[in-house]
Amino acid sequence: MTATPDHLAATADAYDGIAVLYEELVRDSLDALPLDRAMLAAFADSVRAPGAGPVAELGCGPGYLTAHLRDLGVDVFGVDLSPVMVRLARTAYPELRFELASMDALDLPDGELGGVVSWYSLIHLPPREVPAYLAEFHRITAPGGHLLLGFFESEGGPVAPFDHKVVTAYRWPVDRLAGLAHAAGFTEVGRMLREPQEGERFRRGHLLMRKE
Repeated sequence: MTATPDHLAATADAYDGIAVLYEELVRDSLDALPLDRAMLAAFADSVRAPGAGPVAELGCGPGYLTAHLRDLGVDVFGVDLSPVMVRLARTAYPELRFELASMDALDLPDGELGGVVSWYSLIHLPPREVPAYLAEFHRITAPGGHLLLGFFESEGGPVAPFDHKVVTAYRWPVDRLAGLAHAAGFTEVGRMLREPQEGERFRRGHLLMRKE
């Protein structure tokens, strides 16, 4: 069995340690985020076509977003690297499927999915590794399928690390991340940037992409 890279093991351990508190904080967080919900609704509209494959939320944490997508009519399952997060998700939403795996090496056939959601789950990766993850997202997505990325936006600056409350994370220029997704084989459908709300430090970025 291939050993888990150090940064992935550190991320999983960090989220294991705060999983219960994190679940309490995020459980109802979408209620106060209408623009985020709008992007999720647009994604849901894009992946509900007859015959489309299921959707994977990669880096699903305690499963609240997976459940939200289910409520929007999406055939969805969740994947996370943290065993504690997966256990919490399975407990909270026993009717949904949650798997323990790294999102760069998924046990899925090529073109299996109608869509992929990566909602603030690429943020902890060293920037040099992001293209490989986007390539994996492209591999598992069917032609015509969609990708939704949520991330911290760098507000005119370069890719830069910051002191995320759990473990080091990175802010991305929206054009740079869109360019990497395009290089992986996705075409941009739309984007949304929103300013930080009370209690948030940074602008939030969202990209909706399509695999041709």
